[in-house]
This record gives sequence, structure tokens and C-alpha cells, in this order.
Amino acid sequence: MKTSKHISLWAKLALFSAALIWGSSFIVMKDSVDAFPPNILLGIRFTTATLLLCAIFFKRLKAFNRQYLLHGGVIGLCLFLAYCTQTIGLTGTTPGKNAFLTAVYCVLVPFLMWIFYKARPDIFHFAAAVLCITGIGLVALDGDFTMGYGDALTLVGGFFYAMHMITVARFSQDKDPVLLTITQFGFVAAFSWAAGLIFETFPTEFPLHSLGGILYLAVFATAVCLLLQNVGQKYTSPASAAILLSLESVFGVLFSVLFYDEPLSPRLIAGFALIFVAVIVSETKLSFLFKKKPVPKA
Repeated sequence: MKTSKHISLWAKLALFSAALIWGSSFIVMKDSVDAFPPNILLGIRFTTATLLLCAIFFKRLKAFNRQYLLHGGVIGLCLFLAYCTQTIGLTGTTPGKNAFLTAVYCVLVPFLMWIFYKARPDIFHFAAAVLCITGIGLVALDGDFTMGYGDALTLVGGFFYAMHMITVARFSQDKDPVLLTITQFGFVAAFSWAAGLIFETFPTEFPLHSLGGILYLAVFATAVCLLLQNVGQKYTSPASAAILLSLESVFGVLFSVLFYDEPLSPRLIAGFALIFVAVIVSETKLSFLFKKKPVPKA
């Protein structure tokens, strides 16, 4: 029993650490896109992460087959579109807004499941949608009810993150999750390099702090966080895992305020709070508020 509790504690710590690292990645990305065009930045990030995971899990590569190529390509395309729109959106908004507006994917997933798999959302999902839309209005809409391009693209990125989760659920059955992740990361790298070389100009100067930021994104915010999430979710209940991982957006704002001097108005704070509550409601259905009744002994 004691060992089981220790495993659960370490698993939750792993998920908390993943959320913390991902939260910090928003300000690192903001700093990096000032030095590197978005798609070239993603190309470097995901190429590095793919090679690192290949080196760590090289024994699993022998199981690679045509199905991984096809399904990993579809998943990778959705992930590329998510990262691409989110990263370009970051050039026109703050790290804190980018973090919270991206989190709307958690609320979108049940409704996309309704569209593709006829699985009707429940009352918690509808309530979360209302809270989320209200929060988005407070965070992203200006006084004349218009939205900046950065916030708009971030929301598009949230949609593609939701699509990524749908495709993972569809194509990940009976597949090695690590090998499928390596495949999709490889496709994200390929799509990013293609878009970068076609539409962007490779920078001629490489600031050392920006290179350090890219390594941080590739190694810690991509490869390490993947391992932390896989291990953490294996030994943690879905409700607890959802709450811990949703802290990513909170940490995104915290780091943005501390290191990016992002101003926080009462309206922004209210919007962030509504989006966060919407994510919690959608992901957990407030199950953590209801204690399970003990099973009577025979």
C-alpha cells in the first residue's frame, strides 16, 4: 500500500512537472519567434525532439510499418497545423493569452466527438462550452468586439489541437504510443521545414539565448514532457491527471507576468478564470467533488 501511494505521488509530480515546463514554454516560444520565423523554429524543435526520441527508443523502431506511416502522417498533420497557427498567433498576442486561448481544445474535443462519432456531449460539456465562450470574449475581444490576429490564430490552433486528440484516439489503438509519437513528430518536422523554406527566410544570425531556448523547447517541452505525461497518466486517475495538466495555462500566465511583464486587468483575470473552470468542468465533470461511497463488506 505504501509503495502504491509513493508511485501515485511520483506520477502526480511527473504530471505537475510537465504542466510547469509546458507553462514556461510560452515565454520561451515568444522570445524564440523574435529570432526565428515560426515554421523554421518548429522545424528545428521537432527535428531535435524526433532524433532524441529515436536515440532513446531506437529498439522500438524495428516495429515501424506502413500503418505508422499513414496514421502518423494524419496525426502529424493535425499537430503541425496546431503548432503552426499557435506559434504564428504568438507573434500577435501575449504568452498568457496564448496559453489560455490554446486551452480551449479541452472544451472542443467532446463536440468534435459528437460530429465525427455521434457521441452526444453531456450537461457538463455544454456548461463548459458556455463558460469557455464567455471567458474567450473577456480575454480576446476588444471594446469594439473585434479580435486581434494573434488571438484569432491561437483559437484556430486550439481547434487543431482538438483535432489532434481526435485523430490520436482514432488511430492509436494497438500501436506503440512512443513509436506513434516519434512518427508524428517526424511529420511535424517535415511539414514545418517545407512551410518554412517556402514561405519564410532562414535567419543569418543565431543569438545564443535563442538557440538555448530552442534546445529547451525540443528537449524539455517536447521529449521530456512526453515521457512525464506518459508515465504520470499511467498511474494517475483521469480526473486528477486532467486537473494537473490543465495547470499548464495557469503557469503560462504566471511566467508571462513574472518574466514578460504581461499586464493583468480584472477583465483578463475573470476571462482566464472562466476558461480554466471550463477546462476543469469539461475534463473532470467535477468528479473530484463527489466522494465514492465505500462498498459494504459482505
